[in-house]
Amino acid sequence: MLQQQQKQEVCVHIRWMIRRDMPEVLDIEELCFEFPWSEEDFIRCLRQRNCIGMVAECGEQVVGFMIYELHKNRLHVLNFAVHPDFRRRHVGTAMVNKLIGKLSQQRRNRILLEIRETNLDAQLFFRDSGFRAISVLRDFYDDTTEDAYLMQYRYRASVEEQEFVQGSFRRAG
Repeated sequence: MLQQQQKQEVCVHIRWMIRRDMPEVLDIEELCFEFPWSEEDFIRCLRQRNCIGMVAECGEQVVGFMIYELHKNRLHVLNFAVHPDFRRRHVGTAMVNKLIGKLSQQRRNRILLEIRETNLDAQLFFRDSGFRAISVLRDFYDDTTEDAYLMQYRYRASVEEQEFVQGSFRRAG
């Protein structure tokens, strides 16, 4: 019986993406996707006022990245990737936790993303991170006739936060 080798967890720092990260981001994009974004795709997206890019850094190396849009009541993840050598080492989990930390009961309370129907690894990763598939988007991609799953994470307030909000409403009434 073969035992799966346990990969060691790595410590990452998640920060804003800057211009000099682009070569490493493009390398990760090429390694991870059959239909990768071009540098122009990244730049066009990141020039939008509501679009944010972040990287996960291990030492001096970019090992993952995410691009997301800010909307009034949600975050929309447009691109999310971890270098294949750093998968199953909690890099993606740290990136998702960074996104979840940006949610609140009063403002942005959910995260949305689309995943190709053939990308089972990503589906399982996001499901294990608390996301749920809420619909199928037929013929979603420009490059294939492939469908996508629309997945959502909903913010869950802590007990303390719920008590604080309920107490605020009682005092205001």
